Amino acid sequence: MSHEHERPVEPFSDLHVEEGHVRATLLHDPTVEGLDMALYMDGSGSMMDEYHNTEVSQGGGFLWSLFGIGEPPVKETLPNEVEPQARWILEYLATKDQDGQLRVAYWACGENGHDVEVIGELKGADVKNYKFPGPRAFGRSTVLEPALLDWLKYFRDRVKAGARQGCAVIITDGQIHDAAAVKKLSAKVAKEVAAGTLPRVNFILVGVGNQVDEEQLEDICHEEYPGVGHLWCHRVAEEIKQVAELVAVLVDETMTVAGGGTIYDDKGRILKAYEGRLPAVLEFEVPEGCESFTLEVGGKRYTQPLPEDEDHHDEDEEEEDHH
Repeated sequence: MSHEHERPVEPFSDLHVEEGHVRATLLHDPTVEGLDMALYMDGSGSMMDEYHNTEVSQGGGFLWSLFGIGEPPVKETLPNEVEPQARWILEYLATKDQDGQLRVAYWACGENGHDVEVIGELKGADVKNYKFPGPRAFGRSTVLEPALLDWLKYFRDRVKAGARQGCAVIITDGQIHDAAAVKKLSAKVAKEVAAGTLPRVNFILVGVGNQVDEEQLEDICHEEYPGVGHLWCHRVAEEIKQVAELVAVLVDETMTVAGGGTIYDDKGRILKAYEGRLPAVLEFEVPEGCESFTLEVGGKRYTQPLPEDEDHHDEDEEEEDHH
């Protein structure tokens, strides 16, 4: 017998219970609630060509210079290879971010590659107005730890303002020169996440071109941490124009896979664990007499009351139910 008079609570839009079988439909994906996104773009010297803006001239010429005949000279600066990709990524990530704007910065800048040049808190809605000419000082090394520390400091401030999870997208075109420091910091971050002193965080690393050390990226990203699983994921694009599409795929996969979800009964016992993508419809069995279930996902819990059993069974039916 079905009971549907119990009102669904967020994030559920529909609830159906029949003979201990629960079918709960999600109104939206709770894994991206309270999500704060960031974008860090490689500012090392090897990226200089990709950030180069070509100037083209039209009109002018000999007759114009002598007699003013023809079209006046006009110079136009064409977008560099990074700019359209950065705009697309920013616009996309802003749709996931809790307030539609995100921290954008160049990393691996300066003489020793340790500098981070923050562009600002950019809104996805204003993406057409932004230029990405590259950092003021291109770096001579690709040093990642300072960028992670910069983002973590920023994210802790965002947590005070209500952020419940974070994700930083990092783009690189070369070998990372401080991989050991990155792994050490990642282990420290994972311990904080597991202890509940820092909300769930994810790092998405996208390599571009044939200078990327994919074995190194795999070494960083395949590390699993107790109680957390993976913090990192990565892909490699052959050229810069493929980056935006890869970022979108990785963000979608990561932010729905991040830790999956777990369903508990009203006594705290696990009824079902989703290790992969959280489906739009959750189906599971509850024990007899169970009054509610709780979905834990992304470090947050959602408790949904179940309708009371108002059916009047005869003894045979009750025996079948107990069976």
